[in-house]
Amino acid sequence: MTYNEAIQELEGILRSLETDQVDVDDLTARAERSAELIRLCRHKLRHAEASLDRVFDSLDEEEAEEDEEQDEGEEEGLDSDEPTDDEADEHDYRRGGPGRPSAPRLF
Repeated sequence: MTYNEAIQELEGILRSLETDQVDVDDLTARAERSAELIRLCRHKLRHAEASLDRVFDSLDEEEAEEDEEQDEGEEEGLDSDEPTDDEADEHDYRRGGPGRPSAPRLF
């Protein structure tokens, strides 16, 4: 039985109890069935929560590994904010560059 089916059956039992058309002998059976359905729903919710926790833990581990790799790369100078020789050749930082004004031309 799916979670939605269990909820629909619980709602049906609740509607029948609200109409006061439930025989007293049937009341016990409905209460027991309701308890079973509630247990089933709780189990399914806990299972879904555990599954989501595993997914998020896996994502957190991957992110931590990526951060570690990035930190290692920075220690080796791979991800430095300073321009490499090739990048410095592409942008003459004395004459401006990305985000910097150009020096005035004198001639």
